[in-house]
Amino acid sequence: MDVDMMEPRGTKRPIEEPEASRKPRKIRALDPDVVNKIAAGEIIVAPMHALKELIENAVDAGSTSLEILVKEGGLKLLQITDNGHGIEREDLPILCERFTTSKLKEFEDLTSIATYGFRGEALASISHIAHLTVTTKTADSSCAWRAHYSDGKLVPSKPGQSAEPKATAGRGGTQITVEDLFYNVPTRRRAFRSASEEYAKVLDVVGRYAVHCSGVAFSCRKHGDAGVSISTTAASNTIDRIRQIHGSAVANELVEFSVKDDKLGFSSSGLATNANYHVKRTTILLFINHRSVESTAIKRAVEQTYSAFLPKGGHPFVYLDIEIEPHRLDVNVHPTKREVNFLNEDEIIETICDEIRSKLAQVDSSRTFLTQTLLPSVQTLAPPNRDTEAGPSAPKTPAASKKPYENNLVRTDSRVRKITSMLTPTMHRTSTTTTDADAAAQATATQTFLDEGFQYETTDREPLKVTLTSVKALRATVRNAMHNTLTETIAGHTYVGLVDEQRRVAAIQSGVKLYLIDYGMFCNEFFYQVGLTDFGNFGTIKLDPAPKLIDIIRIAADAAIENMQLQAGNTAAAKEEREIFTKAPETVAQTLIDRREMLSEYFSIEISDDGHLLTIPLLLKGYLPSLGKLPRFLMRLGPYVNWEDEQECFRTFLRELAAFYAPEKLPRQASSMQNGNSQVQEGEYQGGPQDAEDEEDEYIWTRRAQMVRMLEHVVFPALRARLVATTGLLKGVVEVADLKGLYRVFERC
Repeated sequence: MDVDMMEPRGTKRPIEEPEASRKPRKIRALDPDVVNKIAAGEIIVAPMHALKELIENAVDAGSTSLEILVKEGGLKLLQITDNGHGIEREDLPILCERFTTSKLKEFEDLTSIATYGFRGEALASISHIAHLTVTTKTADSSCAWRAHYSDGKLVPSKPGQSAEPKATAGRGGTQITVEDLFYNVPTRRRAFRSASEEYAKVLDVVGRYAVHCSGVAFSCRKHGDAGVSISTTAASNTIDRIRQIHGSAVANELVEFSVKDDKLGFSSSGLATNANYHVKRTTILLFINHRSVESTAIKRAVEQTYSAFLPKGGHPFVYLDIEIEPHRLDVNVHPTKREVNFLNEDEIIETICDEIRSKLAQVDSSRTFLTQTLLPSVQTLAPPNRDTEAGPSAPKTPAASKKPYENNLVRTDSRVRKITSMLTPTMHRTSTTTTDADAAAQATATQTFLDEGFQYETTDREPLKVTLTSVKALRATVRNAMHNTLTETIAGHTYVGLVDEQRRVAAIQSGVKLYLIDYGMFCNEFFYQVGLTDFGNFGTIKLDPAPKLIDIIRIAADAAIENMQLQAGNTAAAKEEREIFTKAPETVAQTLIDRREMLSEYFSIEISDDGHLLTIPLLLKGYLPSLGKLPRFLMRLGPYVNWEDEQECFRTFLRELAAFYAPEKLPRQASSMQNGNSQVQEGEYQGGPQDAEDEEDEYIWTRRAQMVRMLEHVVFPALRARLVATTGLLKGVVEVADLKGLYRVFERC
């Protein structure tokens, strides 16, 4: 059987060829459509490049808020919404034609360009390889305009319709929607390995501009997800933006630097991590004249600078902002504008690295550590004597030796020794050896103390099914503001101890990291979320005897009047304010009485017909809010709750309720209670308040002891089980220790 063998590749053409095949081929002009697709392939290589161009256009338009939506890594959907100045209706027909721009008129303008875009190719390129929709509204326009584009030209949204832009409802600014990217370039579409990988690249682009663009709020989320992957506010500073995007581990170790040289025509500023932080790969956020670029020379020089400060294999995080005189810079050297050329490159890089090296040397000074022979409250116990030939003083050899501390040691049992045992004692405790029977008695006493003043009763009331749109919207708002990492940290934490009851600071451990958290802030958010979750199904705390509502509110009003007299004196304005507070109790009390049916149904606040307060809501079993805050809470329900709008009414009411339930600030103890002679042992507080010479109020002492137990046994377990940590809580957390980081510090010392 004969088989035709294919001619192997690379074989030279034989000399004996037909005459026609040796003639030169005809040169033809490419079809414009082919030219545009080739150009689009150079400019838009991946979804991240399309997004980069759209972000730069949005910032050029004066936007202060950018919302980005991504589906399947940007290949299926890439949408960016800004609040910039928009696009005029007359400009929409040529918006997506190549080389149409409002930022450049002559070639010489490149020497003074101050905007991100200048060539007018981004939208044109996108329209040739995707379905593009633009919705825009200017400040002067009475409505928004929506236009659809394909191959750089306007196209109808549906067959048979007009291609002209259509009037539609919309807010000020521009929304650009890119769908089915590379739909007509199947080879490139198949080259992308996974949507998750492309989404990670998209987040990297958004994160870079979110760090750099001060005054601009960024949010980026995946289509279908309730939470956002990146969220920064317009008011956040650079360090806060780095903390939100790259984590506290980076933000806590940043060193600020700046350098300027008029001779070289540049100035530079930035943030770089110190020698306590290093990772396996260098991260450089480089901006030259506010454009995100890459530079191998700068990256190599920075890594060389850090080689003297970091261990082998360690790499830094650097945010570097360089401003160079425009006439010394060439921005048009790369299709995606990710590279630039500038004069005196070597000298500028050397100057910047010298400044970074100087700052690192200042931080990397010698460290001094205080030591002590024995930690407080640690007792040395002699081993029991054994009747052996060697005698009672012979050393004992353990059956198996184990290193007491490990690099990955994780706290798993909250009953082991706490950080509070190392602090100055805040309460007198007895110093006795604890037996199993004592431990059981202490546990029983703890539960009794937590339930002191409560008599729980179970009701037969059916749970209320909440179908109110307003409540669902408020719950969705909380979910959208969720911070995944912080939520996981709280969900897996171990309570360490109360640090400062006046500043409301407690210590927790998660993994191998120790944090200080503002438990007042966390409890405020937690009880607000409990109010939304258990809306209409709260328990009740019965007040017996029931006080008169107006009398309670009058207590808060009198306190406010007294405070104003101390601060403002007898001025006319102060007298007018005091008169308002004098009349406030009757007005607020009547407002609450008129709405007592709603308060009873939704918030478990029962008020009798004659104005007596019968019950207040119970949000968390075992937790007793400070009843001293009740007068202020009731008085604020008048002016600080929006009774007109349903959703705002529920939100403001639950915020006031959460503030009432949040633990109060307690005064620090008298100095006599903080002397070093007090004997301390881990366990429960015992005994009563100090002698009369300490002069501490008995109620404050009791409340302090009660708060210590409620935080450990009720509040923090509830936070671990139910809290959805929002981005606003990030400012209430400080990382104070990382076991691995401490090991690296001691290794370097």
